[in-house]
Amino acid sequence: MCGIMGYIGKRNALPIVIDGLKKLEYRGYDSAGVALWDGKDVFLKKTAGRVSALENSLSSNSIFGTLAISHTRWATHGKPTDQNAHPHSDCSGSVFAVHNGILENYRELKEVLIREGHKFSSETDTEILPHLIERSFLNEKNVSLEDASLEALRHIEGTFGIAVISKQDPNKIFVARRGSPLILGIGNEEYVVASDASAVIGITKNVVYLRDNECAVITPDSFKVFNFSRKAVKKPVETLEWNVEDAQKGGFPHFMKKEIFEEPETLRNTFRGRLLEEGFAKLGGLEDIKEKFFSAKRILIVACGTSYFSGLLGKYYFEEICGIPASVEHASEFRYRDPVIDDNVVVIAISQSGETADTLEALREAKRKGALTLGIVNVVGSTIARESDAGVYNHAGPEIGVASTKAFVSQLGVLLLMALFLSQRSVKNGLFNKSVINELKAIPAKMEKILKLDSEIKNLAQKYISHSNFLFVGRKYHYPVALEGALKLKEISYRHAEGYAMGEMKHGPLALIDEQFPTVVLSLKDSVYEKVVSNIQEIRARCGKVIVVATEGDTQIKKISDDVIYIPQTLEILNPLLSVLPLQLFAYHTASLLGLDVDKPRNLAKSVTVE
Repeated sequence: MCGIMGYIGKRNALPIVIDGLKKLEYRGYDSAGVALWDGKDVFLKKTAGRVSALENSLSSNSIFGTLAISHTRWATHGKPTDQNAHPHSDCSGSVFAVHNGILENYRELKEVLIREGHKFSSETDTEILPHLIERSFLNEKNVSLEDASLEALRHIEGTFGIAVISKQDPNKIFVARRGSPLILGIGNEEYVVASDASAVIGITKNVVYLRDNECAVITPDSFKVFNFSRKAVKKPVETLEWNVEDAQKGGFPHFMKKEIFEEPETLRNTFRGRLLEEGFAKLGGLEDIKEKFFSAKRILIVACGTSYFSGLLGKYYFEEICGIPASVEHASEFRYRDPVIDDNVVVIAISQSGETADTLEALREAKRKGALTLGIVNVVGSTIARESDAGVYNHAGPEIGVASTKAFVSQLGVLLLMALFLSQRSVKNGLFNKSVINELKAIPAKMEKILKLDSEIKNLAQKYISHSNFLFVGRKYHYPVALEGALKLKEISYRHAEGYAMGEMKHGPLALIDEQFPTVVLSLKDSVYEKVVSNIQEIRARCGKVIVVATEGDTQIKKISDDVIYIPQTLEILNPLLSVLPLQLFAYHTASLLGLDVDKPRNLAKSVTVE
């Protein structure tokens, strides 16, 4: 959660860091602030609310400085107020810090600091950092910012990504990370530090990824990376593949709609160069561990939220295509029991950002127990990408909308590719594999056909706009899609929505059905079609309204439905790649018609980097 943006160079830092915060706002938008060194003093401004509120409170023409740190917050400790916004400072107003993460022992440290005479002005855990750094400046002579900061971090337990400046040692930024991502952008006589690449790409494409327990000191002329023991660390400068245009709306009213419409091209990018005519997949990221992967006896997928639902479909893919037992677990619960894992298990961690705290900890637990760990992530250089034994990138490009859309379909694409890759060890059905490969190539064009139904789906959302409760149901492959459809609606429209396995209707949910409780049914022409039709009749008998996602040409389903969205036919195993699109659009239009902030739903942030 939260976003850090810092700049040091020759240009005015203020407009640069404000622009960076706007790009990072999907990480958190409860409050924002900036601390800027003007050569003589530090200018500090903090406001509750979004970055626009901070920007409106500033007059950038009258404020000039070539060094600044800034922050956009998603509240963990303390309400979203001016006082709790970052940056935080020490008693003397000399040290300023921004922080992502959670400092687990802040209460104990705060009590000690208060006994020593330190005065606090916020409810946050972060505020202890500048006070701890101030302590070192007061207790020692000629201490550097990095020395004082490292001494402070020695007392800290928890996770952090920090950027610090001080009037005691000006013209430099100290940064450090443990469990929360930080990137250094290497420009032309200027440097930036940010929580992720979206804030960097407008300034430079050359970046350095900090690893856990690494720090850096950035000056106008150079940067140095070292560990917490002050040992220098050589870091490669890598090149970002994204363009500025990738992180802009491109004429769409919201990022979410833009990203839904990017899904056909996203899948083309996911599959490019990876589909083999023989019925297998080529995945360079798995070649080095191929033999160990092939010898696995079981696959365990760990993920959270939308990624968890893609994992549920991954279970089907591995079992049907490879004949290997697979299971899926919520990463947030995984390490709070004693999972049975050995070196015959492959653990796959799925995370769009590659920084999801619970998924990362589940990955680490699996590694400690001896499992082969694989990552499916979208962000190159992210922590999960680095800490897993091997993995596969989504190649979905930046996803700015908090509600994940194109990342979900790219995750499904990668899971299919991994299953096809693994199937080389013992092909169950070569003809089936080849048919999957052939149909995967046709899926993007079929997705484009569904996107042409956008206005039709908007009209459907308008028809049901007064309803506050929805049930999403499906069987087999469409049970996870129903879960994802319900999640999309609830997280951006704030409508109550439940996803359910349709076969469970008579075990409780049927009691909810009446004329005010519509049901969205995924009823494609597949192996469970007749059972789904029977379940629809049960809903109709209780006067429930039924919205159906159906296969083109199915006239029978129209007779027992209130509304039907038709999508192209494909292989049963690939249906979710198509059927999820109407649900994403339905959720989008519902929230948009209600006048809600589609890209930044309340109480949520894009990257969950704290538990």
